[in-house]
Amino acid sequence: MKALVTGATGFIGSHLVDALIREGFEVTCLIRNQSNLKFLSAFNVKLISGDCTVKESLEDAVKDIDYVFHIAGLTKAHCEADFFNANVKGTENIVQAVLKNNSRIKRFIYLSSLAAAGPSRDCNSLKEDCEPAPVSVYGKTKLQGEKIVIAHKDKIPITIIRPPAVYGPRDRDLLIAFKMVKSGLIPYWGRCYYSFLYVEDLINGIILSTLKKEAEGEILFMSDGNIYSSDDIICAISDALQKRPIKLTVPRFMMPLLGAISEKTKGLNIINADKIKEMRHTHWICDTFKAKTRLNFQPKVKIKEGAQWTADWYRIHQWL
Repeated sequence: MKALVTGATGFIGSHLVDALIREGFEVTCLIRNQSNLKFLSAFNVKLISGDCTVKESLEDAVKDIDYVFHIAGLTKAHCEADFFNANVKGTENIVQAVLKNNSRIKRFIYLSSLAAAGPSRDCNSLKEDCEPAPVSVYGKTKLQGEKIVIAHKDKIPITIIRPPAVYGPRDRDLLIAFKMVKSGLIPYWGRCYYSFLYVEDLINGIILSTLKKEAEGEILFMSDGNIYSSDDIICAISDALQKRPIKLTVPRFMMPLLGAISEKTKGLNIINADKIKEMRHTHWICDTFKAKTRLNFQPKVKIKEGAQWTADWYRIHQWL
């Protein structure tokens, strides 16, 4: 079984490469020239130079490949054009490369996001047949990527996975929250509710989706099955770090300013102007019934133990 992974050097992509190798896949990683290979250095993989935003670099990469895992995407950017180029044009390019050069592909897996569907407006967990209403540029471009993939599902066997917030070792986004808790002060804009998914459970779900016929042509939400309040999440991180932070109340109307200040003083990170558009909504929750019943998807890690394992990894690798 031959697999091509885009975004292989990143948080989710590197975990996926590890798991695919353990499952017996022969893995090729599409690598940009400036990519940091530290998370791939221990793996026996083939590296091929390429970039999803450069169509010509993809044609040889997709040839003689059984499974394409399109994990690459931009979650943070300074402008809408950057989001579009990576998440929309990049997806279109690799889909077109497959159409042109690989008529025998067994599955094209597109990693989307709950952000593509948007927040729940009625406080109920979103199902796959909901009408998407993304609120951020990131979410809108991931939804556009989905539409490109779906438009070709009669020619390419596809699966789209929409995870919520994913966390675990190597994740730099939730690291910000861990650092805030460790500092003893964390911004708080009221109780919100979230679905979460530990990275190893997501990887297991991706592989299930790849190998099971029941996932072909489908969009699937995946989470650990629980709904966590913002207080639950802070508590889990606090327990992992044995630190009780003070909550600094931030009025919701001040949140765009918080994003702007964060971008200016700390550079582009998870607290940015586009992400604030998502943070202003209170319910980011999804229903995993479809994945559980069709694929027997059974996530094992809940937020308390996942936060502890993540904190331990951060400490060992001196990220925290």
